Amino acid sequence: MKSVSLRTLFAIVFFASVPLTASAQTVGFADAIKILAASCGKDINAHCKSANLANNGIMQCLDQNQAKVSQKCNVDRAVVAGLIQARLAAQAEAPKICERDAAQYCQGVKPGAGHVLRCLLKAEHSVSKNCNTAIDLAGYR
Repeated sequence: MKSVSLRTLFAIVFFASVPLTASAQTVGFADAIKILAASCGKDINAHCKSANLANNGIMQCLDQNQAKVSQKCNVDRAVVAGLIQARLAAQAEAPKICERDAAQYCQGVKPGAGHVLRCLLKAEHSVSKNCNTAIDLAGYR
């Protein structure tokens, strides 16, 4: 297994202390994997070596072996799951939160294929704080 980078250690410590609300930080799947690899790698090797990567096999295996899995891994799995849910919720809410900014700064931009988002990203300094925060929490920037 790879050694844990300083950035990953920071992410684990930081995310473990973040409350699981929609206004808290969020995490994408790639960062979630990094955090869980660092936190649960030994447990995966010990209890879930043959688990299938598809269909959430490793997480199901860790759930089935929860009593054998380290406390740190169990805690981080719950934190990461909450942060991913917060990211998905932020992605659902961002278009609503940014609707007024899009109407003001992106007139004439054809909706779809990320055109409005690109416009809002370009207009970052003019766009409202709420919209910018929504874009950040959704993981679009």
